[in-house]
Amino acid sequence: MHIGIPAETRAGETRVAATPETVKKLTAKGLHTVLVQAGAGAGASIPDSAYQEAGATIISTASQLYEQSQIVLKVRGPEADELVLMKKDAVLVGLLTPHHTEEIESVARHGLTAFAMEKLPRISRAQSMDVLSSQANIGGYKAVILAADIYQKFFPMLMTAAGTVKAARVLVLGAGVAGLQAIATAKRLGAVIEAFDVRPAVKEQVESLGAKFVEVPLTDEEKAKAETAGGYATEMSEDYKRRQGELIQERAAAADIIITTALIPGRPAPVLITEETVKAMKPGSVIVDMAVEAGGNCPLSELGKTVVKYGVHLVGVANLPGLVAADASALYARNLLNFLNLILDAQTGELNVNREDEIIDGSLVCMAGEVISKS
Repeated sequence: MHIGIPAETRAGETRVAATPETVKKLTAKGLHTVLVQAGAGAGASIPDSAYQEAGATIISTASQLYEQSQIVLKVRGPEADELVLMKKDAVLVGLLTPHHTEEIESVARHGLTAFAMEKLPRISRAQSMDVLSSQANIGGYKAVILAADIYQKFFPMLMTAAGTVKAARVLVLGAGVAGLQAIATAKRLGAVIEAFDVRPAVKEQVESLGAKFVEVPLTDEEKAKAETAGGYATEMSEDYKRRQGELIQERAAAADIIITTALIPGRPAPVLITEETVKAMKPGSVIVDMAVEAGGNCPLSELGKTVVKYGVHLVGVANLPGLVAADASALYARNLLNFLNLILDAQTGELNVNREDEIIDGSLVCMAGEVISKS
């Protein structure tokens, strides 16, 4: 089986879908040939020579790589000029934005079998393949580091001969993987942290990391619908949103730094920080909007930019994991390796798309020219 690793072409994408570590494991049994496009690992500080030493073959151009690859591993889904180069019966694995139906339909029309890693079911057996968690973890870390760089004061409390410096107050909105890592990172830097999430079940995790859990009182009906079976937050009622907005504005006014992480799969990001809330914040405060690629948790955020509005720095940097490309690639590549071990026969190396397996079927978005719709 020929497995291709192309260089990513999306603007600002520095990650790569395989590392020398995973290449070595893929080629160990002699069942697979790994082809790596020249320069594919440059953004993650991986030279071509490291891939060659691990057993990969370096291919000079994308067209040559796609022509020979039966399986293609990518970080982002292929753009139109990449898609036309791929073999009609190839297998594509990556972050394919499955909620963008037009892109999936294009992949299907090309005749590919494609697996969107975002669609992995949230079960324990899939944790080692969970790219959303591995990348969100890195994003949560980097969001705090960016905030610390922009914030014009110390994070920790300092007692000096010139007087005491108060600790920064950090508010984290959304306590999923990214939010929990943001809490942990801010805590290591010495901040005082509050965290909010619509899911009461995360309170214990938040408090175990040293943050205070801020919660809107929920009715029994709201408690029942606050979280999906997969563990994601859901969209709440208008009355809940009103109460939530009032509480967040109160806590935001006291905060120095806000990290927003709230996302609803397949939907625009919920607005948590309104313009009025930004106006109420202290001059010099920082908001890192991790949901900016999905529309943003703050309507004043601008994709790909850091702007100052009403004296508040709004950080709209896209693809935070790409700013930690070496480790982000290492974790992502291991996720894909674990997934490949599921769809490739361990003895023969041949493709085995067993749709009775809920991980395989759950992530399969198109096959034999047809989009696979999920109920």
